[in-house]
Order: sequence, then structure tokens, then C-alpha cells
Amino acid sequence: MSKPGVTQIISTRIPTQYGEFRLCYYNNTVDRKEHLAFVTGQVSGAEDVLVRIHSECFTGDVLGSRRCDCGEQLDRSLQLLARQGQGVLVYLRQEGRGIGLLEKLRAYNLQDQGYDTVDANLLLGHGADERDYSLAARILEDLGVQSVRLLTNNPAKIDALRREGIRVSDRQPLEVTANADNHAYLQTKMQRMEHLLQLPPIATITPARPIHELEPTD
Repeated sequence: MSKPGVTQIISTRIPTQYGEFRLCYYNNTVDRKEHLAFVTGQVSGAEDVLVRIHSECFTGDVLGSRRCDCGEQLDRSLQLLARQGQGVLVYLRQEGRGIGLLEKLRAYNLQDQGYDTVDANLLLGHGADERDYSLAARILEDLGVQSVRLLTNNPAKIDALRREGIRVSDRQPLEVTANADNHAYLQTKMQRMEHLLQLPPIATITPARPIHELEPTD
């Protein structure tokens, strides 16, 4: 069986609050989604490159949802990559652990009824985690990365990359903040998905101020 293929269509400069990155847009032979790489520094031919493989989470990455740790992991990863001065964040368009946004929202409703994230997916007829990392491996190969230090708490992600021929020389933990909304989610990651987490205490939640109390802006 042949490996999936990727083609870099374009790359462009993206200045961020943490530093300057290069955004690379990829087509592929598997699906019609726009998978991306966010690159800082020189990574072609480099060993032990700091890498984050991040799966899309519209609710967490864009809306700042506190039900998961995705948005915080994305933000923290960019900080660490910029501080390192060299690294790659591969952004895979596989929402909801691969089940898509609609099904993820249905799973959220089941979670509100008391099911954990694994059982909610199973009740909807999906696997606990349907993500695939073969395209991430091909993107890293296209960028010329020789070996990676992977930013992850998920040992299955390390195993998947190694099966795809990517040399993972080390794992760097990606610590997150627990809160009342994601505490059970993080526990499920630890207890049922074998994520390497040390669950911190639930952070004190500061209620959002009503909009009429906010300071006016010019």
C-alpha cells in the first residue's frame, strides 16, 4: 500500500505576538482538507526539531472553550516554538478526534448527560479516537525534518509517528491548566487514553464581567 502524498502549494510569512512564523499550505492524496504547517527557524536537515502535531478544535482554538485543553495547548506550543527559535506546528484538520464538528457537538450533549468523552464517541458509533497522523509525517518529511522532539502528552501520537518512519528522539510534556469545565475531560485522558498527565488542581474561575460593566473603548 502506497503512502499518502502531500504537496506544499504555498507558504507565507505570518507575524504573531510570539514572533514570526511561516505558514505552509498543503494539498494531499487522502482528503480535500487544508492541512497546514506553522514553521519558525530553519528546520530542513535539522535534528531534534521541536514539533507539535495539533488537531483542529474549532471550539477550543477559535472560541476559547474551556471544555478541553486544545486552545491552551495551541497557544502554549506557539510560545515554546518561538522561544526555541526553531520548530514546527503541524495543524491537522481532524476535528473532534477525527469525527468532525457536528458529531463532536453531539458528543458534547452526551457528555452533559454524564458520559465521558470516550463513551460519548462510542455511543455515536465512532471510535474513541479516529485521528490519523500519516499526513503529519509526510509534511515533516517535506519540510526536511530529520528527527523530532514531540510536544505531547499522548504516547499513541509518538507510536503513530514512529510507525510512519519519523524519528522521535524525545517527548516534551505540554502542561495545561485544569478548570471546573475540563477537569473530567482531563481525567478521562489520563485514565482511559493513557495520556501522560499530572492533573493539577482546578484553577480558580473568575466569572466574566457583564458586558455593560466593561470599560468603553474609543
